[in-house]
Amino acid sequence: MKPASVSDYRELARRRLPKMFFEYIDGGSYAEVTLGRNVADLEAITLRQRVMRDMSQLDMSVEVFGETMSFPVGLSPVGMAGMYARRGEVQAARAAASAGVPFCLSTVGVCSVEEVAAAGTAPWFQLYMLKDRGYMAELLARAKAAGCKVLVFTVDLPLPGSRYRDVRSGFTGASGLSGALNTAWQGVTHPEWLWDVWLHGRPHTLGCVQSAVTEGKRVTDFLSWIARNFDRTVTWADIDWVRKTWDGPIVVKGVLDPEDAREAVKAGAQGLVVSNHGGRQLDGVRSSISALPAVVDAVGGDLEIFMDGGVRSGLDVLKALALGARACFVGRAWAYALGAGGQPMVEKMLGTLRSELAVAMILTGCNVAQKADKTLLDVAP
Repeated sequence: MKPASVSDYRELARRRLPKMFFEYIDGGSYAEVTLGRNVADLEAITLRQRVMRDMSQLDMSVEVFGETMSFPVGLSPVGMAGMYARRGEVQAARAAASAGVPFCLSTVGVCSVEEVAAAGTAPWFQLYMLKDRGYMAELLARAKAAGCKVLVFTVDLPLPGSRYRDVRSGFTGASGLSGALNTAWQGVTHPEWLWDVWLHGRPHTLGCVQSAVTEGKRVTDFLSWIARNFDRTVTWADIDWVRKTWDGPIVVKGVLDPEDAREAVKAGAQGLVVSNHGGRQLDGVRSSISALPAVVDAVGGDLEIFMDGGVRSGLDVLKALALGARACFVGRAWAYALGAGGQPMVEKMLGTLRSELAVAMILTGCNVAQKADKTLLDVAP
C-alpha cells in the first residue's frame, strides 16, 4: 500500500510490527475515551473556506525560541522508538532535521541523547523526573553537553496510566518464561521487524537511563520500572531545581487546566504543551484541542503555547493554530510512520502534513501561518 494519510501509516505499522509494540503505540488508558476525544473534537471543528484571494505567496514558517521551524509541526517524545525501527530515535531525528522541524527525544528512548545528537542536529530533550536527583542532574548535564537547547519537562506521568491493551498483548504483566516466549513468538511471526530491529537494532536498552535501571532489564519491563522510580513528590517548586542545571528554555508538557498554566508562568517556564499524553494517562479528561482556548486566554501572552493530542492531518494543525497554538507536536503520527518503514516513511509523513497544511491555508485565505487566528474557523469550540 502506498500511504497517503496518517491512517495509512498506521495500517502499515500494524502489519509490520509485533502486536505488543503496535498496541503500545496505538492504545490509550482504560476505555480510551480521551484517546477518541482527541481525534473527534478536532474533526468537529469547522474551517471557514474563503475564495478569490491572492495566495501565490505562502509562509508556513514559525519562530520558536529564536529558531525557525519550516512549518509548525514537531515530533513529540515517544518512548522506545528504537523498538519500531532500527535505532529508531536516530532515524526520526534525521527525518525531522531534513524537514526543518524539531525532534524531541524521550527520556525513555532506546537511543541515548549522545547517540541522537551525534547523528546530526541535537534534539529537544524531554525530561521525566526520577527519585534519584543526583542522576537527574547528571542527565540534564548530559543533554546540555550534547547540544540540546530546549528542555521539555513532562509533568503528567507521576506513574503510568492503566493501559488495558498492553496487558492483553503481553507488553506488561507477562514475566519470566511466558513473557520471553510471547516476545519471541511475536518476533518470529514478523520477520521484517525481526531482522531490522531485533537482530540488527541492538542494544535494546533505555539509552538515557540505562545505568539507573538496575532491575527488569527487558525493554518491555520499563513501565513497571517507571512506576517504581518516577518521583510523585514533584511540585512547581522543582522548576527552580531544574533551573540550577538547565539555563535554556523550559517547556512544561502535560497541562490542560488554566490554573496549572498560570502556575507554569509563575514557575518561570518559557513554554507549555497543552496535552493529555495522547489519552494514555487519565482517561475521561477533556481533549487537548478543547482545553487549548482557555489556556491561551489565561497565559497566551506570557509564554509559547504548543499542543499535542489527536493531530492526524495538516488540517488539524491549522485548527490548533487558529485557536492559539504556536505549533503542534505529533506523536502517534511519526511513530506509525517509523514503524511502517523508518526514516523515509517519517520524512514522507511530514511531507504529507506539510502539503495538507498548505491546502488548508490556501483555501481558508491564510497565507502566513503565524497570523492564523479564530477568523479561520466557521464554528469555534
